Amino acid sequence: MPALTMSPTLGDLLKFELNANYCRETVTLKAGTSYTLGSVLGRITASGNYRLSPDAEVVGDEGAETAVAVLIEAVDATAADKTGLVVARGPAIVSKAALVFDASVDQTAEKTAKHAQLAAAGIVPRETA
Repeated sequence: MPALTMSPTLGDLLKFELNANYCRETVTLKAGTSYTLGSVLGRITASGNYRLSPDAEVVGDEGAETAVAVLIEAVDATAADKTGLVVARGPAIVSKAALVFDASVDQTAEKTAKHAQLAAAGIVPRETA
């Protein structure tokens, strides 16, 4: 019998949110990527668009290196900028296991730094909740 796997759901990611009307925002996601649920995002200073938060500053995408939000729906923005729903402020708790990072964030120390950046926005990553 083949093994079946389910994609993560909002319940796998978002463990606590004080008030959805306060914590969530609709944002514009930068084109060129298919974003998955749980994507850790940074805000590009010049355009105000969001993208996966890289480990270090990327020329043209300055500001995005600071994680400020978590995407709570999958959005395919490969062809053009698209809107998406994020948790932009807390108090909120998200599962560390459900977070999706930029490819440049591949070391434990880098992920820990992103967790701290999210916590500064009131979005607390936890092992279990």
